[in-house]
Amino acid sequence: STRSEDGTQSAARTATPAAGASTASADFGTLKNVCGPGTAKSSSVQGVTGTSIQVGVMSDIGYTKNSEFPDAAKVFTSWCNAAGGINGRKIVAVTRDSALTQVRQAVLEACKSDFALVGGGSALDALGVQDRLKCLLPAFPAQSSQIGAIGSDLQVLSGGAAPGYFQYAGYYTWLLKDKYPDSAQQVGIISGDSPVTKVMSAQFKEAVGGLGGKVSYNDLYPAAGVSDWTPYAQSIKNKGVKGLVFLGDFASLAKLEQALTDIGYTPDWIDANSNAYGPAFLQLAGPALAKQHNYAEVFATAPLESAADNPATQQVLDLFKKYAPGKQVTYPVLRAFSAWLLFAASARDCAELTRTCVYDNAVKQTAWTAGGLQAPADLSRSDLPSKCYTVVEATAKGWQLADFKPTTGTYRCDAPTYKYKADYGKPATLASVGKSMADLK
Repeated sequence: STRSEDGTQSAARTATPAAGASTASADFGTLKNVCGPGTAKSSSVQGVTGTSIQVGVMSDIGYTKNSEFPDAAKVFTSWCNAAGGINGRKIVAVTRDSALTQVRQAVLEACKSDFALVGGGSALDALGVQDRLKCLLPAFPAQSSQIGAIGSDLQVLSGGAAPGYFQYAGYYTWLLKDKYPDSAQQVGIISGDSPVTKVMSAQFKEAVGGLGGKVSYNDLYPAAGVSDWTPYAQSIKNKGVKGLVFLGDFASLAKLEQALTDIGYTPDWIDANSNAYGPAFLQLAGPALAKQHNYAEVFATAPLESAADNPATQQVLDLFKKYAPGKQVTYPVLRAFSAWLLFAASARDCAELTRTCVYDNAVKQTAWTAGGLQAPADLSRSDLPSKCYTVVEATAKGWQLADFKPTTGTYRCDAPTYKYKADYGKPATLASVGKSMADLK
């Protein structure tokens, strides 16, 4: 039931004043007619009326003070609603503040009135997954962090989900075999002492070994922070660490790199991880950037620096200028936009808007690119890690695409598959709360 390109819609689009034509158009990148007018009828579905669709946006904003998910929601819904909404229904986005530890409460609020969760994320998202499944609430998150949540039922990650697989196999093969083969046997891991990062640390250790490397140094730092990073820097130097995996907050990483620089030690590479991909880390790391070699993998998303060559990325920047001037476009914003586009396109193609229809349409996508924001992802399978990856590098001049020999635009698509041998837990299922897909309406 795809919407036909009938005369009334094109007339409605061409009738917009020329000045706002580009922004009022309902196309996004290569995606046509994402939003537009229609003849929506009243509905008995939770969160849906004849004129609106209410969705929840999970965010830890009360704890992090970081508004990127609410900002992305504001910008996307403003753009979509200006074009007519989804078949005539305006999207109403409600921020659900999970404030780091209040995930359950936020999900339970959403369970009472939202149609779906879209374009957000919480660091401790597994805390709310059982409640979300009990109330049959579909989720299209910008990101998912914990094993119980990643790839859970009724969740569609727009970059694809492959629970049980190391999602950085391509990136690490490049680091350990192509770019810095001398570092492979001397990899160090340092991570914040928190439930999320402790599990990740074990996964990275296993994966580095599985890809032919060896972890020779492994340490935890207090998640609340460290007053003096010199002892950690000294340990890294004493162990002769040549490749450093950092799993934690980028403010701590910047301090660690200053300490490494002060004692004159430079590993071949540091995986700063995608949390550091943005201007804040560059400012904090300062002079250390000239000495330390920082990389991050951005999940086969076209980096912000490629906007001049990538119309979809440029469109996000333009929409932010228009609807949220002064707010920053970040990597999580790009992930959120992909989730919003997936939700909107899936809802648009429903003759009758139901949770079942939107979810089914989303998981039919076998090459989702969000109009050009990311490499194609097959959302129909949850056992297929992406073969594509994008590596960015932090330099004294800013973030830029690394020399990882991309094959298609900003992506390289030759990643091997690494499946974990240890059991780190499983994603939650409908069956685990006594439900099935048959209960979804």
